[in-house]
Amino acid sequence: MSQPGEKAMSADLPVLLVLASTYPRWLGDHEPGFVHELSKRLTRHFTVVALCPSAPGTVSEEVMDGVSVVRYRYAPRRMERLVSDGGIVENLRRDRWKLLLIPGFVLGQAWWAWRLMRTRKIQFVHAHWLIPQGLIAAFLTSLPGTHMPYVVTSHGADLFALRGRMLDWLKRFVVRRAAAVTVVSGAMRDTLRNIGADTSKVAVLPMGVDLATRFTPDHDVPRASNELLFVGRLVEKKGLRHLIQAMPAILQRRPDVTLTIVGFGPEEAASRDLAEALGVSANVSFVGAVKQEELPALYRRAAVFVAPFVQAASGDQEGLGLVLVEALGCGCRVVVSDLPATREVDGSGSLIRVPPGDPRLLAESILASLDHEHSPVPPVAIKTFDWSSRAAAYATLLRSAMGVRH
Repeated sequence: MSQPGEKAMSADLPVLLVLASTYPRWLGDHEPGFVHELSKRLTRHFTVVALCPSAPGTVSEEVMDGVSVVRYRYAPRRMERLVSDGGIVENLRRDRWKLLLIPGFVLGQAWWAWRLMRTRKIQFVHAHWLIPQGLIAAFLTSLPGTHMPYVVTSHGADLFALRGRMLDWLKRFVVRRAAAVTVVSGAMRDTLRNIGADTSKVAVLPMGVDLATRFTPDHDVPRASNELLFVGRLVEKKGLRHLIQAMPAILQRRPDVTLTIVGFGPEEAASRDLAEALGVSANVSFVGAVKQEELPALYRRAAVFVAPFVQAASGDQEGLGLVLVEALGCGCRVVVSDLPATREVDGSGSLIRVPPGDPRLLAESILASLDHEHSPVPPVAIKTFDWSSRAAAYATLLRSAMGVRH
């Protein structure tokens, strides 16, 4: 349930302040919801207050799944679009004028975080993303009267896309001041080490997937023999254009193959134009964003899920790619780009890796996958990504960092 103005507070639990940029605008929102998925599971251990930016159509305060969500204003309502529809990095790349929103975005979150620390008896902070949330936490938790520990989690774009001498110094500063740091893949910890950050306090703790009740196989659903599936934001690092470029070679051998594209983002128009120019638009279907509860049916039906990730020109790349786990959880074979982060997902024979950014090799791998009889994914291969174990690991780390006994 979600009730405007209702407070989710419990006197006998320590109060945790979550700082985030990407957060669902409402229940059922198609924007990435991993921060909320973790936060709602942490309400068993903490009273959770999540501070995130406002957006058109949102309310300023509500309770979502037991999390007290506070949204702060940072610009005129119609201009509060720095985060949604592609993420901050992609929005800044596409619309340079949105750089003007950055000061209000950062200062607004810092002001509201300080205010909540004073009014909600905050005892601990969990900052999602090194910059700006980690930097805000590092500054505020050192102020007189607000001194408290914080944990910071990096999800990828903040580490890979935000580059430069000053930005790397800020990342090292955030890591140094944190009680603990988490990253969602070992490749990200290596990147932190490469910029000179102290990785002795860095733990690899990915976000999770509901493998118990949502992303599960359904053997009563017939699996298609010719349907390819893509799920993700339509941004450069997802590599959709390389998949569309692979379609002519795929259709030359298998004219019956179709590609279903689930997602939204700034590259949609260019992707549609590319499909039209290559003469494959009749076999490519753009269905837009779908709710999380609708995704399992698509994974269960598809013959092959394709994740053609690449490193974007900005340096941004996938931190891990939990869509792989979602697909594998539903028993779908996966073809994925061979990047450091994706190597940490074990498909035990149901995951085929291909060099990133090569449509020819991508087409060959997809065709090989279509030609082979489908084999089920062993549950043990991905069980560590289930939310039950992920949330428990985060709860343990947070309680340890704030000095609360288990």
